[in-house]
Amino acid sequence: MKLMKKLSALLLALTMVFALAACSNQGSTPSADPTQPAADPTEEPANEPAAFTTVEEGKLHMSTNAAFPPYEMKKDDGGYEGIDVEVADAIAKKLGLELVVDDMAFNAALLAVQNGESDIAMAAITANDPKRQEVMDFSDSYATGIQVVIVKEDSPIQSIDDLVNARMIGCQADTTGYFYCSDTPENGGYGEDHVTAYDTGALAVMDLVAGTIDAVVIDDGPAKAYVAANEGLKILDGAWITEDYAIAFQKGNAALLDAVNATLAELKADGTFQGIVDKYIKAD
Repeated sequence: MKLMKKLSALLLALTMVFALAACSNQGSTPSADPTQPAADPTEEPANEPAAFTTVEEGKLHMSTNAAFPPYEMKKDDGGYEGIDVEVADAIAKKLGLELVVDDMAFNAALLAVQNGESDIAMAAITANDPKRQEVMDFSDSYATGIQVVIVKEDSPIQSIDDLVNARMIGCQADTTGYFYCSDTPENGGYGEDHVTAYDTGALAVMDLVAGTIDAVVIDDGPAKAYVAANEGLKILDGAWITEDYAIAFQKGNAALLDAVNATLAELKADGTFQGIVDKYIKAD
């Protein structure tokens, strides 16, 4: 009997020792390094990109003016094509979104992104204009825009310097070309009285062909397309002005801007971007 009592007491003692050991290990955490600051439970994990939202879930709405070859153009089947369209589509796919092209007047395309009605605006948009930078944010530049002058082949205007003698210059409304041309001569422009604004560059070129105006100032990509399509026109030598093209965003939409910038860099690095450009702009 005494032996049984001793065994029972020994077993009870061992059971308590194991129980205490288990309790001491349960829920234990490594001791904190006193040299490191305490973690903030409200702080987001480092290097974790901020989530972005779009106007319509699962889609990327791009406002544009699809009358600016080779950057954005309407196709015969009602769809859209061009450098900006294909770049935007590639960006959307990498972000897991479906591109939606919203075609409208150029100024309306800029207002749409400012008002949050579209996610991005792409229409060979110049990012250098300080007035635009006040109301929109811009991506990294993806192309260099060169504005040139179109005239008739027999025009007395044979150089960019001769443009000061033009009776009337045509520009697409709300573009930097229009703003610069219509500025005062003191600021390098030709004055509002010598500039006519058109809804599209194509309409300006039509009036040039008809003799209603003396010259058209427009980006070199569309200029080449218009000259190729209209006999008797030419582009004057030299650049009238050089600018940077970028994607426009609603002011303060940093999450989407960062995501697009990162994706744009990937498209440049893997050759996708240059492949799109080469499709529309052939090497001379």
